[in-house]
Amino acid sequence: EHTANIYYVLRIETHFCRVIFLGTGYWFFWSIVLLSLFGILAAYCSLLVVLAFLLVWEGYEPNLHWCHKILVLLVILLSSFFFWILCKFWQDRWLTAGLSLQIFAPYAHLSSITVMVILSWPVGFYLIRLEEEARIRRYKMASDDRERTKRCNTLTKLRALQVAIGLPFLLILLCLYVLPLGIHSPCIQEEGKLGPKPDFFGHRGAPMLGPENTMMSFEKAVEQGAYGLESDVQVSLDQVPFLMHDNDLRRTTNIREVLPNASLTHSTFFRWHFLSTLNAGKWFSKPFYKMKRLSKADRERAENQTIPKLTDLLELAQKEKKFVIFDLNAPPQKHPLRNTYVRHIVSVILASKIEQHLIFWLPNFDRQYVRNAAPGFQHVGRLFSIERLTKENISRINVDYKRLFYRGLREYKAANIKINLYLVNEPWLYSLAWCSRIHSVTTDNIHILSQLNQPYFLMTPGYYMFMWLLMDSVSAVLIVTIFYFHCISLQKRERGSQESSNLSIKPPFRVMESPWTLAALYPALTKNTKKYPGSRRLLVVPKKTASEPEQVKGTIKPLMPHEDAVRQLASTKKSFESMWDAARKDTFQTALPSLNMNKPTISSIRILPFPSNKRQSSG
Repeated sequence: EHTANIYYVLRIETHFCRVIFLGTGYWFFWSIVLLSLFGILAAYCSLLVVLAFLLVWEGYEPNLHWCHKILVLLVILLSSFFFWILCKFWQDRWLTAGLSLQIFAPYAHLSSITVMVILSWPVGFYLIRLEEEARIRRYKMASDDRERTKRCNTLTKLRALQVAIGLPFLLILLCLYVLPLGIHSPCIQEEGKLGPKPDFFGHRGAPMLGPENTMMSFEKAVEQGAYGLESDVQVSLDQVPFLMHDNDLRRTTNIREVLPNASLTHSTFFRWHFLSTLNAGKWFSKPFYKMKRLSKADRERAENQTIPKLTDLLELAQKEKKFVIFDLNAPPQKHPLRNTYVRHIVSVILASKIEQHLIFWLPNFDRQYVRNAAPGFQHVGRLFSIERLTKENISRINVDYKRLFYRGLREYKAANIKINLYLVNEPWLYSLAWCSRIHSVTTDNIHILSQLNQPYFLMTPGYYMFMWLLMDSVSAVLIVTIFYFHCISLQKRERGSQESSNLSIKPPFRVMESPWTLAALYPALTKNTKKYPGSRRLLVVPKKTASEPEQVKGTIKPLMPHEDAVRQLASTKKSFESMWDAARKDTFQTALPSLNMNKPTISSIRILPFPSNKRQSSG
């Protein structure tokens, strides 16, 4: 619960973690594991939905496996259940989300424009692809009239899809361009108009530096420069006021070790003698999320803390001249001070000899008696109307920040009502209070907020206008450039397809002539047979010239035999003839795969001897 008070955005998840912590004694953010798991399941189901939509768009019936159906149903049920929980128990947090826009809206605007520029690339690419597909469909409609109706329906779908993607993108982009006209952020103000820094009330002391509602915690708050100290007061069975927030003692004391059977008993039904023996700091030895680890001395000191009395806090406040504000919880039924607890608390405060102006009196019950008994107390109201505050002579209110910002901050400031906000823990929220000229805040993070020298996100209207116009101009140029690039790519693809369709295919080499002629198979054969007549010749294919096509390489490799190689070949006639027959067979299968000849064109090969003093010409 301590962490939940600090990190209110994760309140539900932190409560879940606290329940596990109370049962196991081990602190871990199990909610992060659950949120990650649900995020993965949601992404998976979203992917299935997108795929199903695309299948239906193309005219196919999506058939999911039974395990996918069960998983999708389970995710839908879990999502509905947790959404109901959020709507029921997280209503205040929705107010926080809306309030945060007063700080983050200018930065969210600039970031959104950047995201739109990044998205313009896939959006432009997809729109251009749809345009390309539409043109192809239109061309086919002109060439094929039999499927004209079907292609017309497909073309209409493509155009509708273009509009469904491009129009929302354009509208969102235009809205982002003019969004600053409707943005109001208190941290966008002229220089010199910033109000004073809000003061701090230590919520239960400094609960991130020491166990809450202990003297160590209040002393730590004083060290951090607290303006006042906030606490919760209850009255024991023997009428001793003590500091305790919860109605039972389980969370902040060792009651379950000392008296486990009475751990659920209301704390006001114990006598002070027993309450003073409980340890109120051992639970603090394990740091919470984002809490710095204690030093050895502070850890030993925290482990020895006990429940303090109200008079202990008043003594510290009187010594350090700090203001004191507290919530006074009414005792339960059958308590001896059920109806007179306010008067008893006032008498204890007056007996402590603290200066009366240091007491901010918050309880509304029996307020008139308090005015008469202690006229020096500063009375603090709740979120009352201006008329009631004026009637009761109350000039300060202590309110929840969410309620105030949504219910007339300007009215209270116009009536000169001083405002204390609770519970302000985040720097951005404290910056909002600072820019809104709030007087004081109650916080757990006094050690962090006290280090701020100026509000976060503070800027002048002129600077924001400059950033606004600059981002709009640059983003518009980039988006237009991206779409223009995609259009140019489409034109190049169309031009390339047109040129490829107009090209004539050149016939392969050596098929120009009749396949039954000798010149078609062996161009060098006719020339050689004229020079060396006979029935058996060595065919020497001439060297490939630059004018011959490339496919000759894969069909017939040119032979350039040396004179010694030819003579050696002649001496091994039988082996060469077998090799040549195999090569000739492969040549016929490559050049004329579908040719059936009854008679071979070349019946045999004769190897002629070369003159010893003359090299055979290769041509």
